Amino acid sequence: MASSAPDAPFTTTRFAPSPTGYLHLGHAHAALVAWRRARAANGRFLLRLEDIDPGRCRPEYAGAVIEDLAWLGLDWDGPVRVQSEHLPDYRAALDRLAGMGLLYPCFCTRADIAASAGAPHGPEGPVYPGTCRALPASLRDERLQRGDRYALRLDAAKAIRRTGPLTWQEEGEGRLLCRPEAFGDPVLARKDVPSSYHLCVTHDDALQGVTLVTRAADLRPATSLHRLLQSLLDWPEPRYAHHPLLLDASGRRFAKRDGAVTLRELRARGMTPEEVTARSG
Repeated sequence: MASSAPDAPFTTTRFAPSPTGYLHLGHAHAALVAWRRARAANGRFLLRLEDIDPGRCRPEYAGAVIEDLAWLGLDWDGPVRVQSEHLPDYRAALDRLAGMGLLYPCFCTRADIAASAGAPHGPEGPVYPGTCRALPASLRDERLQRGDRYALRLDAAKAIRRTGPLTWQEEGEGRLLCRPEAFGDPVLARKDVPSSYHLCVTHDDALQGVTLVTRAADLRPATSLHRLLQSLLDWPEPRYAHHPLLLDASGRRFAKRDGAVTLRELRARGMTPEEVTARSG
């Protein structure tokens, strides 16, 4: 379902789920927040499917996203952007970062990193200790030629020196200081996932002209890393509005991994879109 975009939108928001399962009430809440902000400003609301992980994303879930949002009465402007159809775009961004000397291959496994003595924890778990950052070029080339599995990491310290201190504009709070160093050297691509969430989301927000990023508060720390990528790649800076997570009756967040009741299940129980919307806030 799509509606025509206004001639001069004041605000462009987006809802960008990963089709790794069916939508639940937490998704509905996030979609409604973005949709209402765009419509209240006579702006644009975009729908994007962040499906770059082939091991977890499924076509049936992608189709269900569109079906569920249409059932809720949400409309969106322009075509749905499907990230898996645009992998060369993300490769080009990685190539730009590589050309700046900011990427390096990392051959460490998740278990290697978790076992690192004294590794501090960041927003995404144990912070990578930089084991492969200083590998000699000869050893690095040897392992690449041998076909060893690797991830591409951003040399965060070098990147931060290049950009200098950064801030972001958080609605209701003003400009806040970014702390991308909390992520260590983040993974921007893997062999099985050709680009990371962080790179894809900042790329597409820039490409699609998103001016206001509305998302749940658990993603707030990622804003520091996203601003770093925006600055490195000369992408525009949107405003941010992080909203509280929608919680269930026991005070837990709705999550796919916890078996949160889905919108499809609520629909099957006879709930109306209006009732679901009321529960979603």
